[in-house]
Amino acid sequence: MTERYDHPWLLRGDHPVPGPAVPPGVEYHRAYAGESRRIPRGVLAIVLLVAGFVGFAVLFQHLSEVVDAALFGRSGPSTPLRQAAGALALAALIPYCMLLQRVLYGVPAGSLHSVAGRFRFGVLGRALVVFGPLVLVVMAIGASGGVESAPWTTADLVWFFVIGMLLTPLAAAGEEYGFRGLMFRVLGGWTRGARSGAVLGIVVTTVLFSLVHGTLDPFLFTSYLVLFSSMAIVTWRTGGLEVAVVLHGVYNVSALVLATTLHVDVGAELANRSAAVGSWANLIPSAMLVLITTTVWWTTRRQGPARTPEHGRSTAGEAGRRAGARALQRVAGDANPGG
Repeated sequence: MTERYDHPWLLRGDHPVPGPAVPPGVEYHRAYAGESRRIPRGVLAIVLLVAGFVGFAVLFQHLSEVVDAALFGRSGPSTPLRQAAGALALAALIPYCMLLQRVLYGVPAGSLHSVAGRFRFGVLGRALVVFGPLVLVVMAIGASGGVESAPWTTADLVWFFVIGMLLTPLAAAGEEYGFRGLMFRVLGGWTRGARSGAVLGIVVTTVLFSLVHGTLDPFLFTSYLVLFSSMAIVTWRTGGLEVAVVLHGVYNVSALVLATTLHVDVGAELANRSAAVGSWANLIPSAMLVLITTTVWWTTRRQGPARTPEHGRSTAGEAGRRAGARALQRVAGDANPGG
């Protein structure tokens, strides 16, 4: 039976959605765990994830090159359209990973959001209010050093700003759904225990995604290790991707918008990332992420990591509706004592 809601989606609570295909009472990364480890299936899922990660990037970048040349007569990695293409390629991982989860594991797409089986907008909003300003301020401090400016036109700067505000959060979310979502769950199901699965998933996804960023500079690589391990830990402890999406999204949006404000050639910097040289300033945001991760761990220390609801256990919304129905029945009975 389809669940009905008394409030519009923006005002809904974070009550879980029934999902019989999802194991009850398990942590986020154990959604694919079963009696067998299903390692070949997991390897296939990771291979398909990487193929999608690369394939979407190649496809969208090629389309942006064609459109840039045909409509604007320009080329190179540093154009608003190329920036938008890169963001859309990462955002495409969200439905793609949901499809892989459904086809390979038979798990509902909504469970990739969180253990509640839905995207918890309340969690997102609270994380944005509490942690968002801190991330923004720390990123601004880290960008206060000297940078080399590029001669952008006003139109380019406006479009970079629009892309940064609209598409960059989706790109960050796509990375989270791919690596801290699908891959974390695949790896987390390969072990016998939840804790060992969490360790395996956090370590492998962190190291692999840090290497994907194409630099071994000690400062930059350390900053990536801290960033991605923090995202994985908060996903595990909160039982979903919402907080990680907020942290990663604000992190990337503030970096891109600050770069636009300072006229930095972001595309050229990304293209030459392997030759980049970091400094201690790159670790300023890392200290902030460690603080936030510690805060999340501390707030979940008593209950432990969030888990999927037990089958047969009513949600708060359903319980409230049943209580209301019983109250109405009592009122009706009092009004009709002889009925």
